[in-house]
Amino acid sequence: MSDKGTVSINAQNIMPVIKKWLYSDKDIFLRELVSNGCDAISKYKVLVLKGEAEERDKYRVDVVVNKEEGTLTISDNGIGMTADEIKRYICEVAFSGAEEFLKQYKPEQGESSGIIGHFGLGFYSAFMVSKKVIIDTLSCQKNAQAVKWVSDDGMEYELEPSERTQVGTSVILYINDDDKEFLDKWTVRSTLGKYCAFMPVEIYLDSVEPPKEVKEGEETPKPVEPELINSTEPLWMKKPSECKDEDYKKFYTDVFHDYDEPLFWIHLNADYPFNLKGILFFPKLKNEFTANEGVIKLFNNQVFVADNIKEVIPEFLMLLKGCIDCPDLPLNVSRSFLQNDGYVRKMNDYITRKVADRLVSEFNTHREQYESYWKDIHPFVKYGCIKDEKFYDRVKGAIIYRTTAGEYLTAEAYKTKNIDEGKDFIMYYTSDEKRQAQMVEMFTSQGKDVVVMDTLIDNNFMSFMEYRDSESKIQFRRVDAGTDGLTEEAKTDEAIQNKLQEAFRTALDDKELDVKLASFKTDELPAMITVEEQSRRFSEMSRQWGQGAGIPEKRTLMLNTKHPLVSYLQKDDGDNELKQQVCCQIMDLAEMARQPLEAERMVAFLKRSTQILSKAVEADK
Repeated sequence: MSDKGTVSINAQNIMPVIKKWLYSDKDIFLRELVSNGCDAISKYKVLVLKGEAEERDKYRVDVVVNKEEGTLTISDNGIGMTADEIKRYICEVAFSGAEEFLKQYKPEQGESSGIIGHFGLGFYSAFMVSKKVIIDTLSCQKNAQAVKWVSDDGMEYELEPSERTQVGTSVILYINDDDKEFLDKWTVRSTLGKYCAFMPVEIYLDSVEPPKEVKEGEETPKPVEPELINSTEPLWMKKPSECKDEDYKKFYTDVFHDYDEPLFWIHLNADYPFNLKGILFFPKLKNEFTANEGVIKLFNNQVFVADNIKEVIPEFLMLLKGCIDCPDLPLNVSRSFLQNDGYVRKMNDYITRKVADRLVSEFNTHREQYESYWKDIHPFVKYGCIKDEKFYDRVKGAIIYRTTAGEYLTAEAYKTKNIDEGKDFIMYYTSDEKRQAQMVEMFTSQGKDVVVMDTLIDNNFMSFMEYRDSESKIQFRRVDAGTDGLTEEAKTDEAIQNKLQEAFRTALDDKELDVKLASFKTDELPAMITVEEQSRRFSEMSRQWGQGAGIPEKRTLMLNTKHPLVSYLQKDDGDNELKQQVCCQIMDLAEMARQPLEAERMVAFLKRSTQILSKAVEADK
């Protein structure tokens, strides 16, 4: 036996769910009600175009705070409703008047209705903050009668005639005792600024203040004019050709309250395969750690939805600031999350491609300017390459490296300038120009460029490049990773090397220390510590991820056979205590060329330095 029927919804059961769980933030009720007002005006404009209504001089939504009466009123001069329409649109939960209107008045191909609502639930967000809601409305239909809808809980209502004479709708909210903040004009202003700053209809905020007593001789204060809250034509809705640089900079400052000018921007304007408009700004970073402070605001028909929705905005673009407006955005009923993964993925890919194309264009046409802000954008570019290989494939030709000499080179230019034909492509780098200056100078004096890789992202980026860029077979080596190109070929006496290794191990109390001899191309440096590149990277990454001291580095002390101190240590005679001090001093100096000494070790170094100087003075007497 089979049976068919329709599922019924009990308002008493569903209304508490709508009031408590439909929206993540309580203040969203204001966005929903103002959006409904804008929709009512958009519908009226459609009727005007069809010749079914008279044009108005001005369209507007008014929000009025009346603290004394405990009300918040949202009014529009749009299409209005009849009693029958109230019964359909308001009294049937989830019946969308916008959907029905769009079916009846379908826009011409290529046109946008400008109508925001689709689910028929937004109105009920009013009960999140209200103990009573009144709808006072007059339809634009001929001979329509004004009506008033009154409800204390959204479940039971009264519908009665109204004395209203102006076409449009007013929604009057009697605010709950627990939600009195929405009777504060500045709270309401802030909320409107958050959600409604770019809605397509002018929105005005006003407040009803109790009359002030005017003393004899004082002038009666002039009434305060309602404040215009929004801009109905945000910059992203204009064509790029209509916008000047000053317009973009002002918009950036006004929206993001950042008074450092953006480096540059990308104006998005797509009509196919989806309607998407927006502007993305590349901000100037105050320091490396501000790289994660970007804000990308997502809009639906100029209505703010949320910041940084990861489904639409590629993760690495979260470092930017901007606004993206997509009227076709597949939102759920609360407009907080997205539906339709395939559609959203296409938008994501489009945004990524436009950003990559703009970077390449800047590199090709404004190279000098591009180099000037590379310091600010390179963490974003490198992070994007790691996160999205398609992005990397598009921008790889525009990735540049700053050398210690201040020159900017692509990987290919570095290879052409520094690598002999047939040799491995090794790019030498420093992670600290000042600390590693001595080793940097050893390379640059041999005509080798050293690039600067000194940010948190660089370790990961170098590993990515070595793995991903199979064509160039690039390898990165820090200036302390080895002595390739810094030493001359010379025979090493194994017995002397073993003797010096034992001397350093004893002096430093380190039985695992690896010591080797080499003939440096300079006689100014007695020794340098080399750390195998991959070993050091693993150690640094383990420390970065909180693994205590990390994996031990594979270190080698390279002694310069040309230096007098190394020759002194080879002698069989002399002061053994002084030799031990020299061994310790050489090791500490080599370490200081890489990184700061730890506190105890620095104290010992300074004390030992004084002792050695004292012995030198004694010997000179």
